[in-house]
Amino acid sequence: MKHGKPHIERVVETAKDPGAAARSRLAASWRRSFDHHGLDPGRCEGVQRVSDTEFAERRERAENIRRIASPKLDHLYQLVGSSGCGVLLTDVDGVVLDVRVSDADRSVFDAWGLAPGSDWSEASEGTNGIGTCIADNRRVIIHRDQHFHARNTNMSCIDAPVFGPEGNLIGALDVSSARADQTEAINRLIAAQVAHTARQIETDCFRAAFSDARIIVADDDDTDQAMLLAVDRDDLVIGATRGARVSFGLGTAGPVRAVPASDLIGRDDGPTGFEKAERATVIRALSRSGGNVSQAARDLGVGRATLYRRMKRLGIGE
Repeated sequence: MKHGKPHIERVVETAKDPGAAARSRLAASWRRSFDHHGLDPGRCEGVQRVSDTEFAERRERAENIRRIASPKLDHLYQLVGSSGCGVLLTDVDGVVLDVRVSDADRSVFDAWGLAPGSDWSEASEGTNGIGTCIADNRRVIIHRDQHFHARNTNMSCIDAPVFGPEGNLIGALDVSSARADQTEAINRLIAAQVAHTARQIETDCFRAAFSDARIIVADDDDTDQAMLLAVDRDDLVIGATRGARVSFGLGTAGPVRAVPASDLIGRDDGPTGFEKAERATVIRALSRSGGNVSQAARDLGVGRATLYRRMKRLGIGE
């Protein structure tokens, strides 16, 4: 891209070049904004807002995520607010639900359209942190003249998607700034914290949705996504976060197919099938009884001698 050209001309030229869209995600977003959504990068009108009635309805539908996310937004704002940044949470359509910004900066953020009820979807605002994060289902940094609209080129926007308990996208977490000295290096540092906070929100939403299940954390050093499985009393997986779904091949969204947790995260050696399940049952009973075989046998509904025979067959020491 030739940065010497005026922003509007450069965006239009790039958006009309199908080869550019194939080479760059940013160019692909500019092309969507120009060609698919029919937007003009030189549009001067401000950011569109939903009606008060619609906004109230959206906040009510998102009450659960807003309640869970609120302390996380506060903490993130404590980390970035002193540098003139604001923290925003949107719904899946890119409509801003909650904002954390200093009183001194609030009027500026309102003027930019970074306020509750504002629509930052790509269909409305073209390439921007919130809208492009949602459109691409991925973390993004849209720095200054990477924005589609020329009027947004003083902003830096750092975003991460937030996925719901069934793996579906439910919103975006955004940190925005218009500081003249905000560098791309600073953006990358902020982006790591934004991604971490989005993962915390996702994790807490998942735990709340499966409060009666056992939660297994499947750490993976190769991903920054939440990796949690919800398991019922029969050790069947009944829920999984987006990251776990992708990692274990459970589908990206919707109800998960019931599968034994041991099939996903268990070892391949040792007992298998019913023998493995029986061994786990006996070990749990012994653990609950503090190693008292007689009590464990009563809990399992079998005789003490029977339990001893099973323990010997399963290789379980008294």
